[in-house]
Amino acid sequence: MARILITSALPYINGVKHLGNLAGSMLPADVYARFQRMRGHEVLYICATDEHGTPAELAAAEAGMDVREYCDREHEVQRRAGEGFSLSYDHFGRTSNPPTHRLTQHFAEVLEAKGLIAERTEKQVYSIDDARFLPDRYVEGECPHCGFERARGDQCDNCGRLLEPTDLKNPYSKISGSRNLEVRETRHLHLLQTKMADRLRAWVDAAEGWPSLAKSIANKWLDEGLRDRSITRDLSWGVPVTKDGAPRPGFENKVFYVWFDAPIGYIGATVEWAEAAGQDWQRWWRAEKGAGDVSYVQFMGKDNVAFHTVSFPATILGSEEPWKTVDRLKAFNWLNWYGGKFSTSEKRGVFMDKALELLPGDYWRWYLTANAPEGSDAQFTWEHFQTVVNKDLADVLGNFVNRILRFAASRFDGAIPDGGAPGAAEDWLYAEVDARLAAIAGHYEAMEFRKAAAETRALWAAGNEYLTRAEPWTHFKTDRDRAALGVRTGVNLARLFALAAHPVIPASAQTIWTALGLSGAPDAWPAGKAADLLGELKPGHAFTPPDVLFRKVEDEQIAEWSARFGGAG
Repeated sequence: MARILITSALPYINGVKHLGNLAGSMLPADVYARFQRMRGHEVLYICATDEHGTPAELAAAEAGMDVREYCDREHEVQRRAGEGFSLSYDHFGRTSNPPTHRLTQHFAEVLEAKGLIAERTEKQVYSIDDARFLPDRYVEGECPHCGFERARGDQCDNCGRLLEPTDLKNPYSKISGSRNLEVRETRHLHLLQTKMADRLRAWVDAAEGWPSLAKSIANKWLDEGLRDRSITRDLSWGVPVTKDGAPRPGFENKVFYVWFDAPIGYIGATVEWAEAAGQDWQRWWRAEKGAGDVSYVQFMGKDNVAFHTVSFPATILGSEEPWKTVDRLKAFNWLNWYGGKFSTSEKRGVFMDKALELLPGDYWRWYLTANAPEGSDAQFTWEHFQTVVNKDLADVLGNFVNRILRFAASRFDGAIPDGGAPGAAEDWLYAEVDARLAAIAGHYEAMEFRKAAAETRALWAAGNEYLTRAEPWTHFKTDRDRAALGVRTGVNLARLFALAAHPVIPASAQTIWTALGLSGAPDAWPAGKAADLLGELKPGHAFTPPDVLFRKVEDEQIAEWSARFGGAG
């Protein structure tokens, strides 16, 4: 049994996340966690809301709320959305909670003692009309690289380049819109990443299990030359800046930069979990406590890769303490909305809470996994969503389960019949099942989610092909034993399909499992040969056909949703 620590990029607190956020971090992490639990491994899946920084203050102000009150509300909204999508976090924490505060202050003091943090005077944008320094995201303007007119002071959302507020052309205050800005001097703490460049490159070079996307982004940053980065901001909401356990002189009105404390939140959330569950968090994060035996896997969109392959490792490695670093980093491209980006700030696209108002979570889980943006950006359209859901879920899986169980219930009194010995149709099926199950497991181990979904669908399709070959309804009147064999095999296939489906569509898998008269959950990956697996449910085992598993998405619904959320209906 292996021990596997899984984290997905922390969803930011300013509003419910859109389907692109779900597809690029939280959902694949959950699918992977479920699969590894089914394999019998000890899995800890940690996530949290990322609650500090400028956007939280701006969103709270826009909502007319105190920032703490706003974060309390939004954390609960995001927690409920995660439940609606069956995200099986072992803990869903908060970076604003005390463990992350303590750890952030600890890392800062250790790094400074190692000569990797220094106070520096820098030039920063000051808004005369707002009477305050403006942290990077409080400044917007024209990107000096691509000309995008709404680039932020830390990053351009159009070209992805990292920026400083002073880089922007024609800047203005995000708070008031004022262009009455000037550059003044202020003091901040800087993480001296330049001192870590050689060590970080060696660490990246030695990394295994990273897709080419993650490696290329990390190397691009290193090749362009690391910059020392400010890790404090002129804000009131965040982790207070301390020195020797007391407020740092001159930094009383500053906090740590959100991108310094947010990744530390993975550890902080693990501490929260441990405190609530009576567990030892250090065995997951500290080498001397057993974390050397842990395989640490991170999931994130490509825009987060640089921070996780350079900035956070600079913190962890630079401390020279025995912290666990990532072993495998799965990076995703973007899921786009009709050729453009989903956007939380622009409210463009479908968001998790609204998606659940339209259809159950499994519909979305299947579509987003089967079309995961792995090799390149993927495009969401209503028409494609409708096609995939109707063909894969309704026509293939749903049709098989409802067809075989209804027939078996009506002809064999709701119990598995005895029957003849396997023949040619069963031999064909056994070979298909053995090959498909091995392929599915191999793709999950490689974190190739689109391929795993494609093989899962192929497994379901093999079940329908088997029924075509076995023809139990045709043989019922002329060869009851042959018909019984087809039914017995088909009902066992439904059990197998529930197991194979569980990582991606757990609620539907549970519905099938329960309909088959089975207790518990379909939470053990099928091991052994198909000939044995398809005989697990014995003659006499009772079952009850479920209602229609998946209702088709109709043209009228697509037209309505297109009008409501945008897109070509």
